[in-house]
Amino acid sequence: MTAIDKEAIHEAYADVRNDQTPTTWAVLGYEGKTIVLDSTGQDYEEFKSKFGDDDRLYAFLRFNTGDELSRRSKFVLLTWVGSNVGALNRAKMSTDKTVVKSVIKNFAIEVTASEHDQLEEESILDLLRKAGGANYGTGTRD
Repeated sequence: MTAIDKEAIHEAYADVRNDQTPTTWAVLGYEGKTIVLDSTGQDYEEFKSKFGDDDRLYAFLRFNTGDELSRRSKFVLLTWVGSNVGALNRAKMSTDKTVVKSVIKNFAIEVTASEHDQLEEESILDLLRKAGGANYGTGTRD
């Protein structure tokens, strides 16, 4: 069974969830058969650079959403399976995600990605908006 570094990952999870810190993402990877904290940060371009075609990674992200009158943080659990990952490791990720969810418990949406365009910030924000239901604003209509 896959192990997880609960302490380090929980600390990063709490940091991302804390609106008072600048940290907006945490990336988790594998060291042997253990899921470990790979990195944290706030620069989205740096975040996207972490994902390669040979990688199996998980990420937890914070986005600020809402309209002019109501801003709030929304959280995303992302699973990355690079296009060169073999079938056995690809299948194992679905059971390993359960281990990740034992630490990362609160999020608005889950995203599974294998192509870099799926990591675009606007693409994920669009999924969050759709999951959030009504999207009111005081702007003008087209």
